[in-house]
Amino acid sequence: MELEIIEHKLSVCKAADISDLDLTTDFYFIGKTDEELSLVCKTENVPSNTIERDDEWRAFRIQGVLDFSLIGILSKLTGILAEHKIGIFAVSTYNTDYILVKESNFDRALEVLISKGYTVV
Repeated sequence: MELEIIEHKLSVCKAADISDLDLTTDFYFIGKTDEELSLVCKTENVPSNTIERDDEWRAFRIQGVLDFSLIGILSKLTGILAEHKIGIFAVSTYNTDYILVKESNFDRALEVLISKGYTVV
């Protein structure tokens, strides 16, 4: 399975609303529930009305479009990283999954996954 590195430095945020978010930027995730509004975006694009934020994240995505019938892809990846005590923040989209890792662990995470047979592009 191929993993594609996302070149941006990312931040995970809790926002009051998204009125200050530039929705024309090329990379962000918004998650809204009855309890919170979360945002993952390029660090340079964190909106000013952010309530809390955690910076220094890097990411990779599972290359290609994943069929909904596929089972355990994210679980296997995160399990490997957990075995090596590498924490993650995962985001899933309609097409694929994104795994965020703190920048200080990013290279080690990729090395571990490569050693388990994953290809990084």
